[in-house]
Amino acid sequence: MTGDTGKERQATAAPAIELRGISKAFGPVQANKDISISVAKGTIHGIIGENGAGKSTLMSILYGFYKADSGQILINGTPTAIPDSQAAIRAGIGMVFQHFKLVQNFSVLENVILGAEDGALLRPSLAKARKVLGELAEEYELDVDPDELIEELSVGHQQRVEILKALYRHADILILDEPTGVLTPAEADHLFRILSNLREQGKTIILITHKLREIMEITDTVSVMRRGEMTATVKTADTSPEELAELMVGRKVLLDVAKTPAQPGKVVLEVENLRVVDEDKVERLKGISLQIRAGEILGIAGVAGNGQSELLAVLGGIAHGTGTIRLNGDQIDLTGQHSDGQSRRARGIAHVPEDRQHLGMIMDFSAWENTAFGYHHDPAYQKNGWLMDNAAILEDTKGKMERFDVRPPIPTLSAKSFSGGNQQKIILAREIERNPDLLLVGQPTRGVDIGAIEFIHKRIVELRDAGKAVLLVSVELDEIMSLSDRIAVMFDGKIMGERLPDETDERELGLLMAGITNGKTGEAA
Repeated sequence: MTGDTGKERQATAAPAIELRGISKAFGPVQANKDISISVAKGTIHGIIGENGAGKSTLMSILYGFYKADSGQILINGTPTAIPDSQAAIRAGIGMVFQHFKLVQNFSVLENVILGAEDGALLRPSLAKARKVLGELAEEYELDVDPDELIEELSVGHQQRVEILKALYRHADILILDEPTGVLTPAEADHLFRILSNLREQGKTIILITHKLREIMEITDTVSVMRRGEMTATVKTADTSPEELAELMVGRKVLLDVAKTPAQPGKVVLEVENLRVVDEDKVERLKGISLQIRAGEILGIAGVAGNGQSELLAVLGGIAHGTGTIRLNGDQIDLTGQHSDGQSRRARGIAHVPEDRQHLGMIMDFSAWENTAFGYHHDPAYQKNGWLMDNAAILEDTKGKMERFDVRPPIPTLSAKSFSGGNQQKIILAREIERNPDLLLVGQPTRGVDIGAIEFIHKRIVELRDAGKAVLLVSVELDEIMSLSDRIAVMFDGKIMGERLPDETDERELGLLMAGITNGKTGEAA
């Protein structure tokens, strides 16, 4: 025994992963351009970049989903061909996807051995897996009941199963794609402890995330990609969130939301005892009551799937519910002929849906057509009282694209030709420029790069400062904390409590998001 440290071993050992001159094009689009990167063994290496920077393509090449047009992959110093994911697994690479690849009605044990059975008889494979899972759970804090069905597990525990699957297949290198997007703060903290344990045991981890706070908290080294190229690799301890943001977008970025204290006015929206039962007879909203005043942003925090989507859908006229909704003191129809989205818009409610590509736009239609959706009856968009004035809509769209910095500013391009951030700007322009009394906005920066996030946050605050009411739904706790004037937390279709941003913290909100308040589970406060 020489007593060498992990850092000394890293200095002498070959990198766990080395990519040399990796390039990949899809038709005229150069997704990766001559990328070289080295990842030391036993480290957590972050990769960040804007939408379309090429991060996912690069990791897909490493995991065998794509084949590089040119370049070389070395694993532990040895040139390695990775034509498919099975080759990646044989090379000791495991990947935990943002959207889990689990069979919901299988048990944990069955999911772990799926595709890695030792033979035609499952009993020996299950017995072996049970023993190995017990050892892995103890070593890495990956406790999970092997006999539990996946559909009965929390999202955090499902993620642990994905990590166990990779470790069971002897992965020494783990790639995690946006791993905290669906986790509560407490679950995210536990994940970071797991990753630290994995690192201590010599595993190498690549973390793809757009959350700079996570990069600073958990990684040893971070690489920055921009427009398909690797622009920088730095030691995390030697950088800052501000520097990383500038490297990502090529300019200085305001990370904190600049806003003055709210000046709340009259009550714009009143919701009393709102209930929603879905087509499977499951109650999704269980007596929601809330108020929003002019000139304030009410943020709704919560893990996805706890009723936030149903709340937006009912308020936006997409779904029906029971209870009472008043806008500026006037009751809104919840089930009759005036309960649809068009009626809501006529009353002064604008809606930026959570799923922009399925509810916010028609992807094959042009940008100028998408800016008219829902407002095509506007007299400014018509001629002779009934014909659509396409020229007027086109001209109006040009102005919206300029004011909202949509790139490229070409109204005739199809919606699918724009990046996610620019698609979101088109929808925001359509809704905000209608001067609504109430803006419903769901996941405003989901899948949006940091430059567009800054822009979108500014526009939402400007609307508030113009005396409008804003209902913000986001799974990003940083976004809720920085944008909201008041925060309501939802769990299992109920509001667990309401807090002021400067009188709470992520820990308290995280407990409420998990259904815990006053030390008890499932009781609203």
